[in-house]
Amino acid sequence: MKVYTYSEARQHLADVLNIARTEEVIIKRRGGEAFSIIFRKSKKSPLDVPGIRTKATTKDILAAVRESRERSAAPDRNE
Repeated sequence: MKVYTYSEARQHLADVLNIARTEEVIIKRRGGEAFSIIFRKSKKSPLDVPGIRTKATTKDILAAVRESRERSAAPDRNE
């Protein structure tokens, strides 16, 4: 475990984070507060979502998009 002052950690943040990959890092502030930095490897991206199976073809999807765009581009007749 490595211990740094707040000023040291701020000046060498990249190094501190690299060290935290292999061991716990403690940062101490002047007022006595201590903070622990622990590396956590994320399992996967939150944007990595599973796909779904559907019977829709590319042609079906393109037709739906085209229809939607035509509806939003058409003037509203109730105005």
